[in-house]
Amino acid sequence: MPNREHKHRILVVEDEAIISMLIEDMVSDCGGEIVGPAAKFDDALALAREAEFGVAVLDLNLRGTLSYPIAEVIRGRGIPVIFATGYGADGLLDKFKDCPTLQKPFSQKDFAQAIDAVRH
Repeated sequence: MPNREHKHRILVVEDEAIISMLIEDMVSDCGGEIVGPAAKFDDALALAREAEFGVAVLDLNLRGTLSYPIAEVIRGRGIPVIFATGYGADGLLDKFKDCPTLQKPFSQKDFAQAIDAVRH
């Protein structure tokens, strides 16, 4: 279980620069600290394995590569994952259906609610 000081560190994996910047602003507005952001699968996987964070927000589709292997590493560390996707919860593999999903485009309020839900 991540310790308290890492709970407000949020790993952001998003391949669209504009969306990544919006999410960074949302993290800051929630009082969080960004880990990353990572736009490339390999960079995200390295952060998933090594970085200290309490929550991860993953774009499901990184330039045609699905981020499930990244999510598996993160969940294996006992850290919650939130998927950000245009496909919605119905687009997730069954073994990830328990992960919260942010339907793109999402609001600051939706983001804050998802983060709060996994922190408790």
